[in-house]
Amino acid sequence: MTWIGKTCAGAFCCLAASALVAAESSVTTVRETLAQWVQTRQLISRTEADWNADKETLQQSKALYDRELATVQAQIARISTNSTVANRERLTAEADLKEMTAGVEAARTTVARLEAEVRTILPLLPPPLKASTQPLVDRLPADSAATKAGATERLQTVVSLLNEIDKFHNTLTIANEKQPNAKGELISVDVVYVGLATAYFVDATGTVAGIGSPGDAGWTWQLKPEIGPLIRDSIAMYRSQKPATFVGLPAAIR
Repeated sequence: MTWIGKTCAGAFCCLAASALVAAESSVTTVRETLAQWVQTRQLISRTEADWNADKETLQQSKALYDRELATVQAQIARISTNSTVANRERLTAEADLKEMTAGVEAARTTVARLEAEVRTILPLLPPPLKASTQPLVDRLPADSAATKAGATERLQTVVSLLNEIDKFHNTLTIANEKQPNAKGELISVDVVYVGLATAYFVDATGTVAGIGSPGDAGWTWQLKPEIGPLIRDSIAMYRSQKPATFVGLPAAIR
């Protein structure tokens, strides 16, 4: 073999060796790339599997939170509704209380005025009526402005008292009392009260008699012996001891 041939053969061998090294390097690179691709696919698959599992858990959690949120929202709405109703009821109650308070104050004012008017007529009450109404009179407050008694209780007292007075005023009442005779001696007499307008008294004999009338200081009495028989006849008629007839008795109109 010539020098040139040896040289070409050596060069060929070098090129073959270089090509073999390059091929082996490419194969290694491909293998490494393939291994990385496989690892990447495995990682993607594992990530997708984990995500699918987490996604189901998250969806279940979301559904649970949605239900809890709906429950809380319903409670808030109910509380808001209840609060609105309670506020409306409170305003209604306050208005009712204000109206009731005004009514109570008006009632107190009215009762105080009635009590004052009743006190002005107490001196006009004859002894029998005073005696029967004394328990009611005792229930009248000494000071209408300072009393702690309720308006309803006070009004009931006034109404009961006025009813008793009205009943007496519209009836004929005969009572046994003491009246002085001409000598100033107190004797037993029958007194005929014609309501609250006037009264007539007479003793059992018909000789001591007189007439009475109410005044600012109470009842005043005047002796009138001449009307004694007429008063006795009137009492006998009232008690059905004599036939009824007209009897003329004096009367003073004030």
